[in-house]
Amino acid sequence: MNIYALSSGKGPSGIAIIRISGKDALQVCKNLTQLKELKSNEINYCKFYDRKNNNIIDPEALLLWFPAPNSYTGDDLAEFQVHGSNAVINSLLKILSEQDNCRLAEPGEFTKVAFQNDKIDLLKAESIGDLIHAETELQRDQAVKLVQGNASNYYNDLREKLIKSLSYIEAKIDFAEDDLPEKVLKEVQNSIKDIHQDIKKILEDNKVGEKIRDGFKVSITGEVNAGKSSLLNLLSKREVAIVSEEEGTTRDVIETFLNIDGYPVILADTAGIREAKNEVEKKGISLALGKSKEADLNIIVIDNSSKTINNKIKDLVNNDSIVLLNKSDIKENQNHKFDADTILVSVKNNKNIDILIKKIKEKLSKKFTSNNSALITRERHRVKLNDCLKEIDKFLKKDQNKDIELAAEDLRMATRHLGSIVGKVDVEEILGSIFKDFCIGK
Repeated sequence: MNIYALSSGKGPSGIAIIRISGKDALQVCKNLTQLKELKSNEINYCKFYDRKNNNIIDPEALLLWFPAPNSYTGDDLAEFQVHGSNAVINSLLKILSEQDNCRLAEPGEFTKVAFQNDKIDLLKAESIGDLIHAETELQRDQAVKLVQGNASNYYNDLREKLIKSLSYIEAKIDFAEDDLPEKVLKEVQNSIKDIHQDIKKILEDNKVGEKIRDGFKVSITGEVNAGKSSLLNLLSKREVAIVSEEEGTTRDVIETFLNIDGYPVILADTAGIREAKNEVEKKGISLALGKSKEADLNIIVIDNSSKTINNKIKDLVNNDSIVLLNKSDIKENQNHKFDADTILVSVKNNKNIDILIKKIKEKLSKKFTSNNSALITRERHRVKLNDCLKEIDKFLKKDQNKDIELAAEDLRMATRHLGSIVGKVDVEEILGSIFKDFCIGK
């Protein structure tokens, strides 16, 4: 069965790209053009026809031909580059649907086929998806590193070391009459201990890979009518939150995704902290305090012209927060002091907001850095690494001479868990969840 899809954005556009892949892709290409032979690794100039109605769909188009196995999917694959009007795109897709053994591709199916044909591993497939959805420089950079195979190579290397150790243990089982040399057994134990330490190091990453992929959580917390919602709107460059002189306007948490100087940030505006006047306001304040606790960074907004500060707000201030003394247009000099990074601003006049943006980036870059070759970008990876560690722990606690069969099984399971990250074993149950977020033509 051949699969096809629009791989570029919907029209109108200068150029649209439509892909088709499968064993009959060559014949389909010949059916849609007058080309008798398709040149690989070269541009094929052509016209696309609707032979059923004797119409030319596009008189000036390009066809790129990638015969198997030297294609993205590993099967025969063609890319049609046509004029990107909706009329041309829809006509060509309609004609493709009428071809024998052709159907519209499912989301991520081209990449899924590439994985099934051993063109890429699961980790690279996931990274391609991340690269497609990257919105910031940091996300793009992380995805590029993973697409290049840094993490895959690291995990495969660890897996090969596990397999090597397992082979010695299995040799002892297969040839029970022969004693496993003490030196070899010691080398196996040391190798497994090294792998254990390597995986622990990967897991002690402060979840930086996942935070870069999903966005850092930054919470705006502070006093009632201190300018929190105005700050959210200013940083978002649009009206995200309702701003009013009336106290307690914000009751619920309002979140928006921002690109702050290359850093992906989920910015949350929360209810003002004060003594609640009713049950609804009480719940809003509770949500605000909860958001503050789970945030990677807190921006605490205080009215610089106020005489006193709520003790609950004072308690939120620490080294991981930024104190924003707002309304410097009313009171120019700093009216409150804190043992934390403090910036005197005027949200109304956009004063020193650039300093705030630099400080947010500085805080996040210092807190969330990693030199690991294998960044964890998904909970699936973290679960499998923890499962691998558990099996290694079980192995190390056993007497390998007395419980050798059970020790071998521990290593087999550890190898299986590690291999499942890159797709070496047991992948069918996770394929759907990986590829469902892809666009149709990828």
